[in-house]
Amino acid sequence: MPRKGYFIIGTLGILLLMAAATLGIPDLRERAAWHLSDWRGRIQYALFPPEEAVFVPQAQVDAIVHATLQAMTPSPSPTPTEPAPTIEPGETASTSEPTATPTPTPTPLPSSVSLEGVVYHDQHGMWNYCAPANLAMGLSYWGWQGDRVTVGEVIKPFEKDKNVMLYEMADYVTRYTNLTAAVRHGGDLQTLKTLLANGYPVLVETGPMMKDVYGKISWIGHYTVLTGYDDAKGQFISQDSFYQPDYPIPYEQFEQEWRSFNYQFMVIFPYPQESEVMALLGPLADPIAAFETAAERASREIAELEGLGQFFAWFNRGTSLVNLGDFTGAAAAYDQAFLLMAELPSSQRPWRILWYQTGPYFAYYFSGRYQDVIDLADTTISAVAEPYIEESFVWRARAKIVLGDYTGAAEDTRKALEYHPGFDPALELATQLGIGG
Repeated sequence: MPRKGYFIIGTLGILLLMAAATLGIPDLRERAAWHLSDWRGRIQYALFPPEEAVFVPQAQVDAIVHATLQAMTPSPSPTPTEPAPTIEPGETASTSEPTATPTPTPTPLPSSVSLEGVVYHDQHGMWNYCAPANLAMGLSYWGWQGDRVTVGEVIKPFEKDKNVMLYEMADYVTRYTNLTAAVRHGGDLQTLKTLLANGYPVLVETGPMMKDVYGKISWIGHYTVLTGYDDAKGQFISQDSFYQPDYPIPYEQFEQEWRSFNYQFMVIFPYPQESEVMALLGPLADPIAAFETAAERASREIAELEGLGQFFAWFNRGTSLVNLGDFTGAAAAYDQAFLLMAELPSSQRPWRILWYQTGPYFAYYFSGRYQDVIDLADTTISAVAEPYIEESFVWRARAKIVLGDYTGAAEDTRKALEYHPGFDPALELATQLGIGG
C-alpha cells in the first residue's frame, strides 16, 4: 500500500478514537466535531483537489463531437455553412436605441476622504462570517446598534453556509432596519469616490487571492467596507473584517479584485436621502442602465484582457445579460468563460465562483439547458467536503423537476432547507413538490 494510504487510514482511525472518547462530554464533543470536519476537508482537498473539477457545458461537448465527426467523414464537395453566432464587443441585450443625455460637468472631488463612525467587526471565531461582519459595519455608520451576530442570526442561520449573497444583505437592511440600500453593477472608482466624498460608506465584494482554512492560496470572494480614499497614495481605506480596521487597498489591486464581481457595490442610507444618493450615482441610478454599462465594460475587457482577467470579463458579460433578460446570450458568454477556466493553470482557477454568483444557473435554466444546470451544480457541490451551498441544490432541484426526477428534486430541496432554514426559493420548491418546509 502506498505511504499516503497508510497515512489516511491512520488519520481516520485516530479520528474515530477521538469521536468515541468524547461522545459523552459536550464541550469535547463539539471540539472533536470541529477537528473531524477540518480533517475531512483536508483529506478531500488532498485526494480530490477542488481546482481540478472543471465544468464543461454541453454546447462545448457537442461542438467537439461535431468537429470530430466532420474530420472522420470527408465531404465530396464543400457546402456553405452559416457561421456560428458570436458575441461582438459592445453588443448588449437592449434592442432600443440609446437616448442621448447631456453629460453633467463633474464636481471636483477632494484628494482624500476618511469617514468616521463605522464600528469595526472582524469575522474571526465564526464560520464564514464575512457577510454578517461587513453588513454590521455598514449599518453601524448610521447609528444601528446591533452586531455581527444580530445580522448573522437572520442572513446566516446555518453557520457553515458558504456565502451570503449581496441581495440577501440588502433585503436585511430594508426588512430589519429603518434604512434602505441600493445595489448596483458596473461601478467604477469615480463612483465610489463620489459616494465616499459625500458621506456614504460603500460595501463591495471582491475576489482576492487568499490563504484558505486548509492553507491553500486561491481565489475567494470577500466583502469589505470602504470608508475613504487617498489619491496621493493611490489607495482606498477599507474596514476589512479579515485583516484589520483602516486597511489600505491600492486602486489597481482593488479594481482587479473587484472585477471578479462585475464591479458590484451596495450603499446603505436613510430613506429621506434617497434622491441625493440617486443623484450621486448618476447614470447608475437606473438599474437597467447599470447592467448595460456593466455589459459594455465586460465587452471591452474581453478584447483587452487575457487569462484570468478575460475569464471574469466573459463571466461578467453573462451576468449582465442575465440581468437584462437575454438568457441565450448570457449562456453563450458563460460557455466562453468556462472554456477559458478549463485552460487556466489549476492554481488560478476560481473554482468557488458558484458559491457567490448564480448567473450561469439562470442562463442555462431559462435557455432550456437543464442538463447543464445539473452538471454545473454537480461540479460545484462535489468539489468540496462540506457542500453548504443552498443555491446550487435549489437550481439542481428545479432542473430535475423539468426532467421528471421528482425524487432527486425533493432530496435537493431538503438539503437546501437544511443548509439554509427558511430559504424562500427552497420553501417554494418544497410546496411545489408537496414535501413541506
